[in-house]
Amino acid sequence: MTLQTDAGPPAAGAAPDAGAGPPPRPPATHRPGRTWPARLDIKASPYLYVAPFFVLFGIFGAFPLVYTAWVSLHDWDLIAQDPQFVGLANYQALLRDPDFWNSVVNTLGIFVLATVPQLLLALWLANTLNRTMRARTFFRMSALVPNITSTAAVAIIFNQIFSTDFGLVNWALGFTGLENVNWHSERYLGWVAVSTMVNWRWIGYNALIFLAAMQAVPRDLYESASIDGAGRARQFWSITVPMLKPTLVFCIIVSTIGNLQLFTEPLLFSSGASSIRGGAEREVQTITMYMYENAFAPYYNFGYGSAVAWMLFLLIVLIAIANALVTRRISGEGKR
Repeated sequence: MTLQTDAGPPAAGAAPDAGAGPPPRPPATHRPGRTWPARLDIKASPYLYVAPFFVLFGIFGAFPLVYTAWVSLHDWDLIAQDPQFVGLANYQALLRDPDFWNSVVNTLGIFVLATVPQLLLALWLANTLNRTMRARTFFRMSALVPNITSTAAVAIIFNQIFSTDFGLVNWALGFTGLENVNWHSERYLGWVAVSTMVNWRWIGYNALIFLAAMQAVPRDLYESASIDGAGRARQFWSITVPMLKPTLVFCIIVSTIGNLQLFTEPLLFSSGASSIRGGAEREVQTITMYMYENAFAPYYNFGYGSAVAWMLFLLIVLIAIANALVTRRISGEGKR
């Protein structure tokens, strides 16, 4: 009589069965190598996706910039003669021209009056539109109406508002007992009038950009601050503004570039025979108006106008660098 018992598990420390090997591996499958068109597609496709932007930028951005620099080194009369190379003579004459420096001062003055109030009022308007109110969508859409209005129409309307004899502003001044002022012949008053026109047109646009960024701020932050006793003003400056730093930088850069290139508003504000001069005494002539005056009618000096264009480009670059440095310093102090 034979007893059969099942073998138990091997004891701890016992050597494994020498005859038992690892499980068999599945048969290797041969992967066909990628062909050179496939490899080229993988490596080159990202560059092809971004190539249209660089092609368009090269045609409409880089080439005109380089070509303008080359033209600025020539005495280039569009009507009378062939261009002659003069080197830096246009820049030397430009730096000695008092009319150029007058346009620089006008541009910077209007730039300050049309940028700082514009962004501050846009921030306030966005914060107001971000609250719960009736017809909130209607008011938000209405903020964009000035921006979609024709610039020529806006300039004509504000030209009448600031009219010396029958303007609404002078009527209000006379109603309060003050004397009428000539907004078109006074330099600083002309700055105020032109910047008011620009601010009215662009405050709503920037407000909607700020509003979109405000809606991305988590509501939990406001609820926690409210529980801690922070009021609306403290929540705005301690939560909203720090969270809007990237959007603020974007709006500052865009407003800087746009307000340093003002042309239509001051041109139409100083309507008449001396409109391109910004008034009889060049009260509101900006750099772009001065550039147009020299490059086209009445002087047709394309080389000198190109030199003015390059000086404007350098001015924008310098102010943009200053904005970047100030913004970086403020952001660094906020992280400490």
